Amino acid sequence: MHFNRKHTFFICLSFSLFCSLSLCSMLQTASADLALLQVPLKAKQTSSQQTKQPQCKVKLRLIEINPSGNKQTVPGLLRVFDAEGKRVLLPELLNRGTGVKTSPESEQTGIHSWSVIPQEVQIQLPQTKVTLEALSGLETELTQKTIDLSQQSSANITLPLTRFSKRTSNYKTANTHLHIMKLSREECDRYLTQVPSADRLDLVFVSHLERAIADKTYITNRYSKADLKTLSKKSGVLFGWGEEHRHNSSGYDEGYGHVMLLDIKRLIQPVSIGPGIMKQGTDGIPLSRGIKTALKDQTTVIWCHNAWGTESTPNIIQGDVHAVNIFDGGTRSTYEDSFYRYLNAGYKTPFSTGTDWFQYDFSRVYAALNAPLTTSWLESLKAGRTFITNGPLLDLRINEKSIGDQLQLSAENDEITIHASGKGRVDFEKLELVHNGKVIATRETSPLQNHFEAKLELKLKIDQPGWIALRTPSPSVPQNPKRQQKTPLNEYGRELFSHTSPIYLEWEGKTKFDLKQAQEFLKEMQQNRDQIAKQFLFADDHERAQVLDVYSDGIEKLSQQIKSH
Repeated sequence: MHFNRKHTFFICLSFSLFCSLSLCSMLQTASADLALLQVPLKAKQTSSQQTKQPQCKVKLRLIEINPSGNKQTVPGLLRVFDAEGKRVLLPELLNRGTGVKTSPESEQTGIHSWSVIPQEVQIQLPQTKVTLEALSGLETELTQKTIDLSQQSSANITLPLTRFSKRTSNYKTANTHLHIMKLSREECDRYLTQVPSADRLDLVFVSHLERAIADKTYITNRYSKADLKTLSKKSGVLFGWGEEHRHNSSGYDEGYGHVMLLDIKRLIQPVSIGPGIMKQGTDGIPLSRGIKTALKDQTTVIWCHNAWGTESTPNIIQGDVHAVNIFDGGTRSTYEDSFYRYLNAGYKTPFSTGTDWFQYDFSRVYAALNAPLTTSWLESLKAGRTFITNGPLLDLRINEKSIGDQLQLSAENDEITIHASGKGRVDFEKLELVHNGKVIATRETSPLQNHFEAKLELKLKIDQPGWIALRTPSPSVPQNPKRQQKTPLNEYGRELFSHTSPIYLEWEGKTKFDLKQAQEFLKEMQQNRDQIAKQFLFADDHERAQVLDVYSDGIEKLSQQIKSH
């Protein structure tokens, strides 16, 4: 075939454009794959420029001073700024935002601005005036100290941290939902050894989950029970083993839902269900089958992601769910959607939370525990002796009853006395007392030393069954135009939230049952059953029946409850 000069020019031009587009596509793919590595790469580049300045070798530790005056060396977080207010990088330390997508705000004032202090550390700081900020968990005030290191080649620095919380001494904290991906085993070991300890968590459940192809990078899937036991000894944090049992109708859309199975004895198979996640098989296995198997193994069942999923309601109605996680992976909905509907329909629903992928926030659940910390913590969770938070610390008592208790009232004994309080390092603005889903009283915060507090005390006449809980204002829900008002941000750049599980009010021997809400649940289950029958993939009538029976059984049980009331 013969080519003239004109043909040759256009062939070369086309080839050049093809190469450019291919290179652009490759760079975009590489950029997406390196998203989790933005922080280490950037830190390495900037720190090399920083080392041109004369450096001071610094030994540094954090000392916590509790309300009794006792002192102890503690793990925590540190960030350093130079005289111009620019952040000084600390390449010797683990960046607290490892694994979390970066932003200009997170690098300067959010999660990526902090580094982890496991115990005493040795770092290098520039020989100039620097300002150090430190904290540990949620119960110490922020410490700030300016030091002039000019002409100093070495220094010993101790930063005192004042603990302002006393009430939480009989509570133990946990993250009930954690996975890690795209890290090496060595990096993951370092992360799990240092980050939960610095955030002052007592218990962390590292959970197995599966997704076709993507789960090759799910590094926490490779941890055995023995590995977690070793991590517990190294970090001082108790690690538990769990599984996220789940189904989606497509890759990430709502399906039957996601549920945490904690303190498992074995993996419940299949871990993930359906072609939406696994790119094979059918939608013919309900989550309830795995849940019932887990319950036989005496496993704790916690629904994920704000009760997201069509199977949450029938499983809660059957009494097979011990608690519900909220804000574990984002604010998809809020309390009114995730908890209040179930509480008003008469289902005791303890509050819980976690962080899903990496510890991107301070999110945790406090559970009252007088016994030594073991997985008996889960018994306290199931009893509803909990509050959830990523900042404010809450306390609620009614007639000397505590969170999770049930108070018996009658026409002759109809007055209750409420004592509620909140404390926080960051100003959470106000406390809100919630009765049967409605805010009935508020108190604004006041500064005290270097933190904020609010107290609420009142007497209330009761003439019906119900529940009372304490919270701070609800964070915004990006997808809901009615819930756009934001709450203050914590040190990781996340909107503040906190909420207690309820104290239940029994009236004349009766507990709360909202007929309207129960009827709404009936309608939802009927609609979900019809939609699943039409749209989901089943191999045969038997598969379809075993899934639809979950909703039919829930409808039957709730119908009987409505009839009896």
